[in-house]
Amino acid sequence: MRVITGLAKGRRLEELPGLATRPTTDRVKEGLFSAIQFDIEGRRVLDLFAGTGQLGIEALSRGASFCDFVDSAPAALKIVQRNIKACGFEDRAACHGKDFNAFLTRCRERYGLIFLDPPYASGNLERALERITTIDIVVENGIMVCESPADHDLPDLPAPYKKGREYRYGKIKFTLYRRRA
Repeated sequence: MRVITGLAKGRRLEELPGLATRPTTDRVKEGLFSAIQFDIEGRRVLDLFAGTGQLGIEALSRGASFCDFVDSAPAALKIVQRNIKACGFEDRAACHGKDFNAFLTRCRERYGLIFLDPPYASGNLERALERITTIDIVVENGIMVCESPADHDLPDLPAPYKKGREYRYGKIKFTLYRRRA
């Protein structure tokens, strides 16, 4: 697992041992970031189920202004912190060792880009989408990127959110939601 392009291009990232996390492959990550490449520069990012932090770190490498990394697993958060440090992004990142709902309950920031990649069978993706739209923390023209199994249908969201394009890569899929102006 590596950073594909930008300031930290080629930097190898640490992974958690075992099967507790499911890192996005480089091929899939490259496809995803090609789809959103013009929607990263200068945006504040939220990597809500950070795992290794690779999606948020890739966004920072490509010019995002700041990223909040959230994960409830202490071992995952330590990996995220080491990966941030290895890429030199300590001044543009914050790590939060909290459950996603606890973080969102106290969230006072607004984001231009949110990554949602929870464990597939947890049901947390739909819960996070519902909570985010309720508290409305996405800026106008902001994007939410949701990773799910390819056969999993995600819900339409209430206005001003609009379900957009889906990108399939084998057994996984990314669904983009945009917040309209």
